[in-house]
Amino acid sequence: MDGTRIIMAGSFIDGKGADVRKNVFLAVHDGIITAIGSAADLPSSDGTVIDDFSHCTIMPALVDCSVSLSRSPSIEGSVRLAAAEGGFAKKLAMLGQHIRYCHAHGVLGVADNDDISDLMGRYQEGMAQENIIDIRIPGSLSQSRQNDAVRNRADCDYLKIAYSTNIEDEGAPYSRLSHEELGHILQHRGKKKVIVVANGRQQVKEALAAGCDAIEQGYAMGEDNLRKMADEAVLWIPSILRAKNGLDGASSGGSVCCRFSTRYVAPGKPVPGAEAFWKKMLAEQLTQLRFAEKLGVKTAVGTGAGSVGLLHGESMVEEMKLFIKAGYSLEKTIQCASENGAGFFGMEKLGALALGRKATFLLTRGSVKQLPRKLSYLEGIYVDGAPSVAYHKNPSKSV
Repeated sequence: MDGTRIIMAGSFIDGKGADVRKNVFLAVHDGIITAIGSAADLPSSDGTVIDDFSHCTIMPALVDCSVSLSRSPSIEGSVRLAAAEGGFAKKLAMLGQHIRYCHAHGVLGVADNDDISDLMGRYQEGMAQENIIDIRIPGSLSQSRQNDAVRNRADCDYLKIAYSTNIEDEGAPYSRLSHEELGHILQHRGKKKVIVVANGRQQVKEALAAGCDAIEQGYAMGEDNLRKMADEAVLWIPSILRAKNGLDGASSGGSVCCRFSTRYVAPGKPVPGAEAFWKKMLAEQLTQLRFAEKLGVKTAVGTGAGSVGLLHGESMVEEMKLFIKAGYSLEKTIQCASENGAGFFGMEKLGALALGRKATFLLTRGSVKQLPRKLSYLEGIYVDGAPSVAYHKNPSKSV
């Protein structure tokens, strides 16, 4: 096993949905996993580097399929406005901060909701090391003219189409693409995958009929649409935390941020009917997710981080808790939070941990029963089989 690094762990979750394995070793050579086996069967070999994490759990790096890295999730409107209207340098600094927040929680892959090509170009120029997370950027879309809607496909990673407004904005006036315009975009998308943000039975039905690759949100879409998604292998990004966030803030009229599972509610005047609305939305979405699991609909985790009160990195933990509340096992939830998103966006260095795959994974201290909570304080991150130079368990003590 010359030139091979051995990593031992008390528990191992592969990201494929398989049961947790106990007392496992991973053998890594040139950044690739070459063996996975029981620690009891570990062959003796002098000189082999062995990293003993018997007190930890190994699991895949996470992928958030819906974030806005360039937006402030602050509950203060003035802060959000200042961030949106700030200069390029300020936006660049906020982008870097949000990337570090994601990385600190083991989110090593994200799909942004905005075209941040200019910001990313400048950010990468200033990096002293390799990019610490894999970022996918959507194409620029116009919601009013068909030609503009498809003109910027070539240099983007995927297309995201707001066919409905976000569920939290449903009460406000909005404009969207017509069914014909949606069909036109999908007919001329080339090889780009298309995510459609759609809510309600009819709008989701139209998005599926147009041939989208994924539905984001999908509130109140109904069982027939879920069956069609299962039959046609359409990915679902349910964004449940949006409803939970709305419910948690409804009684005060404020907004909520999910910092380490503790709710911080901004003061405000209660909105009549808001609590009942969000309670209904949350219950219905959890029921839909439970039914989707039974049907075998492929689902992925997308938090909407960057929206009001949805913090980058930390929201991933909260969204995963809601998957578990809907009846998903921990192993299945981690598959949705890693392999399913990585596979959809072609993040080859991320995803399930298996022979021949990249040895990029997270180490969480303690037992699997403490997941996903322990993702808020990782023991370590490995990238290509070696400890990440960018991750610091105690950032306040690091230079």
